[in-house]
Amino acid sequence: MVNGRSAASLQEALKIRANEKVVPYAGGTDLMVENRKDVTYLFLGKVPELRQITADDEYVRIGAAVTFTEALESPLVPALMKEAVAKIAAPAIRNAGTFGGNLGNGSAKADSVLIEFVSDAKLRLVSVRGERVVDVDAFYLGRKKLDLMEDELIAEIWLPKEGLEHYYYEKVGGRNALAISRISFAGVYGEKDGKITKCACAFGAVADTVLRYRDLEAMLIGKTKEEAKAEKEAFLAAYADRMVLTQGRVSAEYRKDVCLNLLRAFLEKFGI
Repeated sequence: MVNGRSAASLQEALKIRANEKVVPYAGGTDLMVENRKDVTYLFLGKVPELRQITADDEYVRIGAAVTFTEALESPLVPALMKEAVAKIAAPAIRNAGTFGGNLGNGSAKADSVLIEFVSDAKLRLVSVRGERVVDVDAFYLGRKKLDLMEDELIAEIWLPKEGLEHYYYEKVGGRNALAISRISFAGVYGEKDGKITKCACAFGAVADTVLRYRDLEAMLIGKTKEEAKAEKEAFLAAYADRMVLTQGRVSAEYRKDVCLNLLRAFLEKFGI
């Protein structure tokens, strides 16, 4: 039997979450696909504390129940995130689908999650016991495995306000519209005083979680573009050696080739 509960405030939602076994949702775009039985759903779509987009000195804070359409319409949301969520399914799905739901599914194919990985996003998790803030890459423990306690809810996604201006993003799907990612890539570049300060690279839909290798990124940090060019082939080879990809509707070998081509295109966009 499928049952439903609804909360009108965050406090009410947390009390229900603490005392009952419930599956939280807001947009519900994946519920029909999952087709769960003997479950109680907790609707969060009317919780005002989860439906806001705000900013402080460091972060843009996106509530877990904010829809992709609302993010596209907000002047606070970075262009990189907007470019990614604009390619999610059809307008009807973007009107209902939410950032918290995209995270809560625990899928490496989630379009907004890729951007959260490459931008060093943080997540605010709340319960009746209090709250904690975790890095998004620590939150993902594997396919469908999250660092989320039974009584916790995802409250906000925090994106850095600065440092995401120079980026490269590409989504490879089986068709031009309504496509689930077969491969997705996002890269963020930074430079100051002629030296590379950021070379963040994230790959989605190719493994059990989004892939990002900070130690390999460090190969180019602190170098000039000319020095980075000399290191480029070794950089690409290091990624080729490290990446162990899953096979989906296309082969793992094809996925690796595309990932390396996207990585190369990112470097070339910024003169490396």
